[in-house]
Amino acid sequence: MEEQFPLQAELIERIDWLISLRWLAVVGTLLTIVVVNSYFPGLLLQGPLIATTAAIALYNLFFFLYARWLRTHQSTALRLRQSTVFACVQIALDLITLTMLLHFSGGVENPFALFFVFHMIIASILLSPTVSFLVALLASSLFAAMALLEYRGIVSHYNLVGLINPDLYRHGTYVLASILVMTTTLFLVVYMTSSISARLRARTNELLEVSQSREAKSRELAELNTKLQKLDAARTKFMVTVTHELRAPVTTVYSCLDLVLGGYASREKERQILERAQHRTTELLDLVKDLLELTGARQAEVRAEEAEAIQLADVLRNVEELMRVEAENKDLFLSVDIAPGLPLVKAEPDHIKAIWTNLISNAIKYTEPGGIVVASLTHNPDYVVGMVRDTGIGIAAEDLARIFEEFYRTANAKATCPQGTGVGLAIVKRMIENYDGKIWVESELGRGSKFTFMLPKAR
Repeated sequence: MEEQFPLQAELIERIDWLISLRWLAVVGTLLTIVVVNSYFPGLLLQGPLIATTAAIALYNLFFFLYARWLRTHQSTALRLRQSTVFACVQIALDLITLTMLLHFSGGVENPFALFFVFHMIIASILLSPTVSFLVALLASSLFAAMALLEYRGIVSHYNLVGLINPDLYRHGTYVLASILVMTTTLFLVVYMTSSISARLRARTNELLEVSQSREAKSRELAELNTKLQKLDAARTKFMVTVTHELRAPVTTVYSCLDLVLGGYASREKERQILERAQHRTTELLDLVKDLLELTGARQAEVRAEEAEAIQLADVLRNVEELMRVEAENKDLFLSVDIAPGLPLVKAEPDHIKAIWTNLISNAIKYTEPGGIVVASLTHNPDYVVGMVRDTGIGIAAEDLARIFEEFYRTANAKATCPQGTGVGLAIVKRMIENYDGKIWVESELGRGSKFTFMLPKAR
């Protein structure tokens, strides 16, 4: 909030300073009255001057209490809004009471009329240039009104007898010259001080913006460094996992070939050993295929707005044809339910095919013969919703949070189907998220699973 209103924020800090200066002015005025009357008895009217000084002390006490109340009970936003008005009221009262002090101590003849200049400097530092010029206009008007009223005899004039020529206030030329000089001086002071203050503020704001920009860049660099560290840790974990997954089938194949080539296996067992090697090689090829798909999903930067608009139903029907034979061979009922009037989705067809294939293939793999697998497509106001439901083995509650992790397979899945890489669902999740979609699973052990994903409609 304070960065949006730097001038008001500065005022909040300077209001206490202004009040403190006024206390010094009260003490200084009283001391001046005492000293002058000690050396020049009867020169000053003590009663009106002390009463005016007391009035200054009284309203300054009010300002002090009001400022403390604002700091304690009001928000920074309220203080920002009231700061300019608060400062203007203080300066206006100071100018009025200063005019009264001058009036009771010689009027236009009093050299302390130059004290008006101090208020112009203060106003120019604390207030905007427009308000500062208005303050200069008020001060000039008050001084001119005092001088002209005394000159015309409308109000009494109190001479500084024995100190200054008592008839100066009656000389029209002197009075006009004093008004002209005072007005010119006040406006020049405001102009010069406001210009300097404006430049200083502009420079301060520039430095503040540079500092904020550097802080923002430092935070960005820190965030990027954190992300890089996480990516590096993820890459290391990925490489270790891949190495572990590749080592087992490669070791098995090597051992089988070594047995056959080394003549350690009998003729009867050679075929069995080679079939085992072939089986492990098939697993290895499946793993390599999944790793390539996962790498492609990791590197895919195609967003929905850059892809072509496609119909998910068409892709689902094609995948259904491919999966139906596999489902029938396992004596499963495969059903596809597509709602009418489905909107298009911006995505790569191959990615959508991989999503449907992985989800339906998993459902078939982990559903016992005689079970049901259902794939469906519906939509809501913002998304096209895909769902694959089965009556298979289900997922334990403790495994649901990790089901989309790379290379993660539940104990139940391993027992049902030892062959598998645990990469398919990770691929699905990454591809869906590439298109600003989301996927989740609902499942209960022994009672089947339901995978649901949503992709934004093409706009």
